[in-house]
Amino acid sequence: MIGGKSILTSNNVQLPSESYPAPATIEVDLETGKIIKVTKGKASAEHYTNQGAEYHDFGDLYILPGLVDAHVHLNEPGRTEWEGFYTGTRAAIAGGFTTVVDMPLNSIPPTTTVDNLRLKREAASGQCFSDVAFWGGVIPGNQDDLLPLVSTGVKGFKCFLIESGVEEFPHVTEKDASAAMKVLERSSSVLLFHAELDCNLSSPQEPNDEDPRNYETFLNSRPDSLEVSAIELVIRLNKQYPSLRTHIVHLSSAPAIPSIKEAKTSGLPLTVETCFHYLCLTSSEIPAGHPEFKCCPPIRTQSNREELWKALQDGTIDFVVSDHSPCVAELKCFDSGDIMKAWGGIGGLGLGLSLLWTEAGKRGITMGQIIEWLSFKPAKHVGLAASKGSIEVGKDADFVIFDPNAEFKVTKEVLNFKNKVSPYTGLTLKGRVEKSILRGQTVWDHMKEGDGFCKTPFGRLL
Repeated sequence: MIGGKSILTSNNVQLPSESYPAPATIEVDLETGKIIKVTKGKASAEHYTNQGAEYHDFGDLYILPGLVDAHVHLNEPGRTEWEGFYTGTRAAIAGGFTTVVDMPLNSIPPTTTVDNLRLKREAASGQCFSDVAFWGGVIPGNQDDLLPLVSTGVKGFKCFLIESGVEEFPHVTEKDASAAMKVLERSSSVLLFHAELDCNLSSPQEPNDEDPRNYETFLNSRPDSLEVSAIELVIRLNKQYPSLRTHIVHLSSAPAIPSIKEAKTSGLPLTVETCFHYLCLTSSEIPAGHPEFKCCPPIRTQSNREELWKALQDGTIDFVVSDHSPCVAELKCFDSGDIMKAWGGIGGLGLGLSLLWTEAGKRGITMGQIIEWLSFKPAKHVGLAASKGSIEVGKDADFVIFDPNAEFKVTKEVLNFKNKVSPYTGLTLKGRVEKSILRGQTVWDHMKEGDGFCKTPFGRLL
């Protein structure tokens, strides 16, 4: 039904600034796809059905705001065999992520010029089940492209302080980063840093006398010092350009937390994300010969994981992302189990809400906190807080219908991204997305016959 009004009500609606879901009713204008009224308490069907409105009572299921994954590699065009807009956004929407932000690298060409952004938007057109926004890229020498990219709509820029893994997206030096920041301080943009920096080498040293199948071999090759030194550099640069927002992507190293706290306390506009894999997995549990666990920076120890959780809960870490960075199975080196040679990247798009909810049950974390980390704060980070991130009048009617008590086992069959390789396979998770609603229209329904997806994707390029 396009046009008219839709009513959603439940005993458990997650409203802004509330720790726990509570009874509420949401009215949606289906023509605009916007929320037009939110009232506390459940409304009966009779009043609305007499007006010809759609009425949906979800009982005790949770109604949550649509989630925002601010760090996703969709890889199209150029490496569409790794992932693409069609398959990637299907995976996102099936997990309640109604908005994703695409990273500028691993596609060919990367999003480092306006022309390259145009090619990416053309590739994405008509393929997206979720809404999609785009990050631009900072590489050596593309300073003149940055402000035109801002004008064309990118949400900010990503750079690497260490080799990215793909030759068309080279890493930047301190001089390169400073030049980009000098340009970007004239805008309201944000510069994202892959924060690993080896002060002595252009890339981490690969130990020659350790078994490349053992995860500890890889972990030793990417020590905490790489992240700590990089984050100290970012903070120094931010002090030179204090009007420009800076951001640390996928923080994995707890020893970097004190520097981050100090920088934030001093008033620097620095934000930080971490990833589901750093909060849910530990290095000691990774078996030998399993490259699906490899990512950069690496999954670290149990004690390190606990420090990340503390930093997330006290606000030092702002939010959580997937950093979904898949590849074809051959590049994961499953035949040899050689973790050192395998492509580094985690496949997990769409599982994040269930992963965090599973951990929340062990830690006394509320759904309100999780929604801050998965919806409101990432929406604010990417400049979409006016339309995304919370259930409020005037915002897009993007919702997740979530069963907090359902359990499911992660198998290849429940993964919706293209290459079904994931370190989460085999885990039993608590909490399942039952429906995803984009601008008032159901785009994923777990109980629907077939694959559960709407027939025609209508996600927008933001």
